[in-house]
Amino acid sequence: MRAVVQDVYGPPEVLRVEEVEQPVPGPGEVLLKVHAAGVDQGVWHLMAGRPHLLRVLGFGLRAPKARTPGQDAAGRVTQVGPGVTGLRPGDEVYGTCVGAFAEYALARADRLAPRPARITAEQAAAVPVSACTALQALRDRGRLAPGRSVLVLGAAGGVGSYAVQLAKALGAGRVTGTCRPAKEDLVRSLGADEVLDHTREDPVDGSRRYDLIVDTGGNRPLGRLRRALTPRGTLVIVGGESEGSWIGGTDRQLRAQLLSPFVRHRLCGLAATPRAADLATLAELIDSGAVTPAVDRSYPLEEVPEAIRHLRSGGARGKLVIRI
Repeated sequence: MRAVVQDVYGPPEVLRVEEVEQPVPGPGEVLLKVHAAGVDQGVWHLMAGRPHLLRVLGFGLRAPKARTPGQDAAGRVTQVGPGVTGLRPGDEVYGTCVGAFAEYALARADRLAPRPARITAEQAAAVPVSACTALQALRDRGRLAPGRSVLVLGAAGGVGSYAVQLAKALGAGRVTGTCRPAKEDLVRSLGADEVLDHTREDPVDGSRRYDLIVDTGGNRPLGRLRRALTPRGTLVIVGGESEGSWIGGTDRQLRAQLLSPFVRHRLCGLAATPRAADLATLAELIDSGAVTPAVDRSYPLEEVPEAIRHLRSGGARGKLVIRI
């Protein structure tokens, strides 16, 4: 089969397309014929091996353990491994897998769900990691209650574009999103009640206060973020981007959890795990029309490096997808 592979950490240029052996599903696994795969910031981190903490955590010290990158996928089940009872060959599914940038990939059965009926495979591939992260940030960590106000920092990105829609679907009273001027129309189309241009004004200067702030990979200090919370408000930090080589933006999540017991605000980090139950919940919301994947553009398999470069440039409006 054809697959994107890498043998060393580095920039997008380390990726290439090769013919490799088709994997065989083990216990609890299925083999997917991949129709489309999603691109997110996690793909870049694992490709580059940054922050270095990832290597220590088991992704490969000197080179990536998984030669083929990619997690998000939509496709068709072609084989099932021992112990798999809920899926069978021919099922159209979506979820996460190992090595999505390939014609075939292995996936755990408990990380898959039936593909939403009203969207294409390319749209479905844009859902799993980002939408599950947004759902868990709002519902589980943020404990969003109907009528509460929500601020989504980075509302035009992968997680942010879902957070805006899911906040409305979960009954938020007012949803505010931040983005660059060129993306304001997208964020409004997602259902935001207010859109702030973060290049012209500071959305957390304290002039507005929110019951819940979801920070999707920024680098603002905790003190500044807390200024924009109501007295009992909640901050959920999703990822983080900084120049630190060793721990990157994860230090904010650690500091938030250490500080939270000593202040009135709830300060939370989030390391989301896509689950079949959450994928099923998202499928219901998508089929009802409450949530629609915002796909900026799609690329053929040979152009994975270009897709990653576009993602890192900050120019993507929503999600990027690889066509297999």
